[in-house]
Amino acid sequence: MTETAGASGRGSELKPLSRSRLYEQVAQQIMEWVRENELKAGDRLRPERELAVSLGVSRATVRQALVALEVIGVVAVRHGDGAVLADASGSAKVLEAIRAHARRIPDVIDARDALETKIAALAAIRRTADDLARIDDALEVMAKDIEEDGRGLKGDELFHAAVTAAAHSSLLAGMMAEISDLILETRIESLGQPGRPADSLAAHQRIADAIRDGDASGAASAMHDHVEMVSDVALLRD
Repeated sequence: MTETAGASGRGSELKPLSRSRLYEQVAQQIMEWVRENELKAGDRLRPERELAVSLGVSRATVRQALVALEVIGVVAVRHGDGAVLADASGSAKVLEAIRAHARRIPDVIDARDALETKIAALAAIRRTADDLARIDDALEVMAKDIEEDGRGLKGDELFHAAVTAAAHSSLLAGMMAEISDLILETRIESLGQPGRPADSLAAHQRIADAIRDGDASGAASAMHDHVEMVSDVALLRD
């Protein structure tokens, strides 16, 4: 009797097929539509509602697909304009890029937790009046954007930058700069979740209050809780 390759230990084993999540399928369908219609950078995609009806899925699924495409730089979501094609050159490998991003998220969250909880604690000890003013300004920018139905992306970025500056640690600031592009991915992903911008703003306020009070342990705890919330994204859920 002839042995099979698997039974004798020779050859390669069969690997389980990877099951596409619904939003991944939607992202692929959107990019197929982009290719078929020869859209160029700057062209606007169809509205969420139309995409949902055409594809027979919920608007929430379409929104998650657009967030995933935004994270990998294929589309840009602009307040008031909807989704605009940013770069179609890598659209053929969109699924690979989305999954690579999903694999990176846990490591990025771990790094943020390790760095930013320490940064928040130091900021509570070392902050100056100017630092507190920059933190408050960032909160105002984020709050105004959210009030106008935006996601607060710029304000979020300004807030974390202000807290990092308030720690007055050039080494920690340099480490944060090294992973800034990866943090941007998680920022877009997190603030794309329903209700997340308002929750994130509230979390920022708790961090700011602890820093203002000089409460190092409270600031670290509030930052840790915030980073944990950031890690709760649909992309990582079954």
